[in-house]
Amino acid sequence: MEAMFKKLNGENSRRGSMYLEEQLNKSGVVSCIFSLKEGVGALAKALRLFEEKGINLKHIESRPSRLEKDEYEFFISVDASCSPAMDEVIDSLRTEISGQVHELSRNKQKDTCAGGFKDQVYRARRKEFADIAYNYRHGQPIPHVEYTEEEKATWGIVFRELKTLYATHACREHNRVFPLLEEYCGYREDNIPQLEDISNFLQTCTGFRLRPVAGLLSSRDFLAGLAFRVFHSTQYIRHGSKPMYTPEPDICHELLGHVPLFADNSFAQFSQEIGLASLGAPDEFIEKLATVYWFTVEFGLCKQGDGIKAYGAGLLSSFGELQYCLSDKPKLLPFEPEKTSIQKYPITEFQPVYYVAESFEDAKEKVRKYAATISRPFSLRYNAYTQSIEVLDNTKKNCATWLTALIVRV
Repeated sequence: MEAMFKKLNGENSRRGSMYLEEQLNKSGVVSCIFSLKEGVGALAKALRLFEEKGINLKHIESRPSRLEKDEYEFFISVDASCSPAMDEVIDSLRTEISGQVHELSRNKQKDTCAGGFKDQVYRARRKEFADIAYNYRHGQPIPHVEYTEEEKATWGIVFRELKTLYATHACREHNRVFPLLEEYCGYREDNIPQLEDISNFLQTCTGFRLRPVAGLLSSRDFLAGLAFRVFHSTQYIRHGSKPMYTPEPDICHELLGHVPLFADNSFAQFSQEIGLASLGAPDEFIEKLATVYWFTVEFGLCKQGDGIKAYGAGLLSSFGELQYCLSDKPKLLPFEPEKTSIQKYPITEFQPVYYVAESFEDAKEKVRKYAATISRPFSLRYNAYTQSIEVLDNTKKNCATWLTALIVRV
């Protein structure tokens, strides 16, 4: 999930959306992300800066920028012994290349180093959670985590504050499921629920299941998970020094914001529809679908009765923005995927624009129609019985599949 800054209770806070950043603070590694405008030789010029300082890259990944159409983002890791030289390279990237640079893993109070990354005990604890995710394999029970008293106290503060707003600000589906999570999954002020218990609960409700994650997931990979009704979830919790602040999505964001609605059939189908639309889609559509996800699953509003309620996880896990989004300050627009998918959004402040869905069913149909405009040589269907995607890529196969489905129904 891409980290984002938010103002929460008067503080600059940052949490994530749908992108899960890799456990970047590995011992002996310095990491950063920089962006470059597309152009011949642009990357070569940037990499030459590292070469001139004798810095050997241990890892590099690239992806199209989700914010600027003509830019690419590059994630790099170098040996920590190169840290002094990195300062000069980063300055050069900003001045000579005019690139945007985000440091991710040095002990400076910026970006993801904030909110506890200078705390060696906290960093060691985060490594424990990362190891669980790295070693997890599909089909295994998600390992049980013994949360510390400090971690449970942090959860308790967030849980208590947000729960005071849910009755008046959250959508009815969220409020219908939340008591069930309290009854069956251990949702309490003094207890952090276990992913395995929640995953089992969700599977009985909608077939969704959780998977612990610690690695960098591209938007394509994350959305693909939704296609199979898999939600990649973190297990760690924000630093206890600032319980209403998180530099990236944590278990409070996942369990309080996302999980309740994945137990609702209409919302589960809507979320999966975004995932299905991403399979085989060209890169430019992936960016658009990720933006649709941002303005719905993360920051969506919906009509209910005579009012408007919040259903986006980024809202339902933020005490400050949950109040703000339903005030008279932001601009509200109807959810239309064609327009929503190209809407620019800030990552350093509350959203100035929110999109309002008529209902989850209506939003699902709109996403389905939007997906039909994506140029793909096949169509897709999810088979809930086998939990697999059926690819319909020619008329003969489509007909055979249709006949098989008809026979099964009969």
